[in-house]
Amino acid sequence: MRRIILIIGFLVVVQFVNGQQKIAFEGKTISFKSNDGVQVTADLYMAHKSDAPFIILFHQARYSRGEYREIAPKLNELGFNCLAVDQRSGKEVNGIINQTHLEAKKMNKATEYVNAIPDMEAAFSYVKDKIKPGKIIIWGSSYSSALVFYLGSVHSNDVEGILSFSPGEYFKIDGKEIKSFAAKVNCPVFITSSGKEHNQWKEIFDSVPGEKFSFLPAKEEGKHGSKALWANNSNNQKYWKAVQVFLLKFR
Repeated sequence: MRRIILIIGFLVVVQFVNGQQKIAFEGKTISFKSNDGVQVTADLYMAHKSDAPFIILFHQARYSRGEYREIAPKLNELGFNCLAVDQRSGKEVNGIINQTHLEAKKMNKATEYVNAIPDMEAAFSYVKDKIKPGKIIIWGSSYSSALVFYLGSVHSNDVEGILSFSPGEYFKIDGKEIKSFAAKVNCPVFITSSGKEHNQWKEIFDSVPGEKFSFLPAKEEGKHGSKALWANNSNNQKYWKAVQVFLLKFR
């Protein structure tokens, strides 16, 4: 009976409008500025006291903070506060337009993948300095799942954990490969992807010096990025189980 009630509740908050998934918003939209003046938009999901463990959520290419409208409330249920961030390299998903991208365009700022670093830094600073949680965990999807290794290496003393969904050597930062930044993180790391993407991140995973964990479905299964956790992915429960096991380390 309990399972039936949960399923019915989920159907109430999820709708499809013009073919796009619409999910009831359970957070608060905020903004803050990056160090180059771009206003960064983000959704804050504060379900617990400010000292609760905190996850900063970064989206994949062509997406927005809307990638986490379904995911963040579930992370709240697991005991975490969250911030889902619009990075300037992105566009729209689940009916949510990437406002940081629009602001960057207005200011004639570049919006390639690596140009999102100031937005990610601003989000990290906002959480660290304004919210002051007990633990900060960073979570990336696709291109941002590579950038979280850079962020984690720069803030190695302040990042407690990294979750990386479908990372790869998509670009270099200051001429360095992503695996070189992965080698400098001091925290536990979790990497996952679709089954066929394993070779894209194997060297990154191998470079992590400390605790590291991974999950892969069968080779023909799974999804790219954090959308692997969306309810419309038939394997989502397998991904969620692996994520929950990792996140127990921070409770």
